[in-house]
Order: sequence, then C-alpha cells, then structure tokens
Amino acid sequence: MKFDARLSGTLHLLLHMAEHDEPVTSAALARAMRTNPVVVRRTMAGLRRSGYVRSERGHGGGWKLACDLESTTLLDIYRALGSPTLVGLGFDDVPATCLVQRAVDTALADARRQAESVLLDRFSEITLAQLGADFHRGMTSADEGQLENAHAL
Repeated sequence: MKFDARLSGTLHLLLHMAEHDEPVTSAALARAMRTNPVVVRRTMAGLRRSGYVRSERGHGGGWKLACDLESTTLLDIYRALGSPTLVGLGFDDVPATCLVQRAVDTALADARRQAESVLLDRFSEITLAQLGADFHRGMTSADEGQLENAHAL
C-alpha cells in the first residue's frame, strides 16, 4: 500500500501560508514541498470548495487562507481532502475464500476501524492555531541554532 501524505503535506502548506499576508503561488508552494504545481492546485481547489483557502487571480495572485486558525481542526482539513486512508494494514478488501484469511481480515478491519476512530477523535481536538504555536516554538529553537526552517516560502 502506498503511503498517503496529503494530510501532512496540506497542513504543512497551510501553516506556511499562515505566515504570509500576501497570496502565495502554486509554484512557490510546490517548490517548498518538492512537488508539482498541478498537485498543489488540485489540493488547493478542494480546500477552496470547502472554504479554507481562496485564490486571487492575476499579477500578484495566488492562494490565501480563508479560515480561522483557532477554529479549524485537523479533522476539518482531513475531511476537505476527501478523508484519505489513515491506517493501512496490508490486506485486501476483496472477500476471502479461505476461512483463515477471512478471520484475519475481519480482525484487521476491526482494529483499523478502532485506530481510525481514535485518530479522528484526536484530529478534532487539534487546531491549526495549535500547530502554528508549535511551529513558532520551533522557530525560537531555530533562532538558537538548533533547527532550521529549510524551505520557508
């Protein structure tokens, strides 16, 4: 199963965007995330439909946050991304013809549902403002020479 990093990457972009008053282009966001601007535009389009970002066209245009960081949770962004898979346990969703495999698949599916429930509950408790505060604490450490913000926009 391929690892899905959309939630992590999107949260990363949103926190960088929160540091800028001016719009940020898809190209700049893509450079920061080492991805293609088309990938950024697709992701941002979904967030725009949900009201978390807005786009400004023309010279000096780009993407801007349109949400309140204090009230927007990780769960909100997760849902805006289409609720990507959180836990992959490496089994098929195809009905098993072997009774042993059926028992294994049932146990793994139940464990996955429980794990996802715990994650989603936790996501509902964490706001973008809290992540931003963690970032700013990290920048204090960076100022002391311990860390760096390797790809600031």
